[in-house]
Amino acid sequence: MRFVFLGSPPFATPVLERLLLSRHTALALVTLPDRPRGRGREVEPSPLVSLARERGLPVMQPADPHAEEFLAGLRALAPEVLLVASYGVILRESLLKLAPHGALNVHASLLPRHRGASPIQAAILAGDAITGVSLQRIVQRLDEGDVLLAREVPIGAQQTAGELLAELAAKGGEIAVEGLDLIESGRARFMPQDPARASYARKLKKEHGRIEFTQPAALLERHVRAFNPWPGARCLDPKGRELALQRARVHGAGVLGAPGELLADSERVLLACGSGALELLELTPAGKRAMSAIEYLRGARFSPGERFTPLAATPERA
Repeated sequence: MRFVFLGSPPFATPVLERLLLSRHTALALVTLPDRPRGRGREVEPSPLVSLARERGLPVMQPADPHAEEFLAGLRALAPEVLLVASYGVILRESLLKLAPHGALNVHASLLPRHRGASPIQAAILAGDAITGVSLQRIVQRLDEGDVLLAREVPIGAQQTAGELLAELAAKGGEIAVEGLDLIESGRARFMPQDPARASYARKLKKEHGRIEFTQPAALLERHVRAFNPWPGARCLDPKGRELALQRARVHGAGVLGAPGELLADSERVLLACGSGALELLELTPAGKRAMSAIEYLRGARFSPGERFTPLAATPERA
């Protein structure tokens, strides 16, 4: 089948890579305009754009994908279907009706659970044992379209959002190819979602990584995994320096101490929480390299009883 792919990294990159290995014909990549990156704030192509150019796939980066000039260019390609993976733009009817088979979205959850912008983080935060990917028809309502395919993926006990994303993206590429096979053969059967089972995952902002040590250790452990690598589970050390926690684990119950208090233990970095304690394993001080928590503690020379605290609260914006 002839398709146009719309997506943004990192999730879309493995999906497109798998599609390019299939017998189906990619006509173009549509992605967001390149943005400044790194400390030098230079405009560089994303890994997704680089992949497309390496494979000889035309790249289109419209500021407005609904502009008539851009739509005319897409129509000239005569795609049979649009494939979408984390594009980051809500598609209007003018795009959804452009191809005879409409637009299909690779979504990183088992719909209708975790509709919305951050399904991977939402699954970890909720303590889900299983998540997955869904291939759904895009409609005007958020992730409510009928589902063609879904595949389950277990969530590892220590798995971070970044690690889970890589696994789900690979699986997403597989079901995207399988979906095109089904549509081409006339065997595609779309199933409506059950709205009673729907849940929603909000769009993430940097302030969502803020840690509140008054919460239970089990919830904070999931918080650390869910926000690794972005926006980072962040707090302040006893000297007021910002830290991003990369790895942590729950350490028992019945721990006495004020929330965020460093507990006496020469071999581990234990912080008291609302219930239980959180053992810090790996962290990244602002502007520095990642390191083990015990290495950081020994260098900083904190004493038991000193407290790690939340970042200053930032008012949420709509």
